Amino acid sequence: MLGFKSFRCARIILGGIEFMHMIVKGQMKDGGIALTAAQQFYSLAA
Repeated sequence: MLGFKSFRCARIILGGIEFMHMIVKGQMKDGGIALTAAQQFYSLAA
């Protein structure tokens, strides 16, 4: 990785990475619907 262009970009990218780790570890509530990590991410991103 070449580096981040600004602190704002770094914060957004690292936040997304942490968010994906939370989904994979099952720390996000899915309302009782069994969704895969990708499905849950896309539903939250929409």
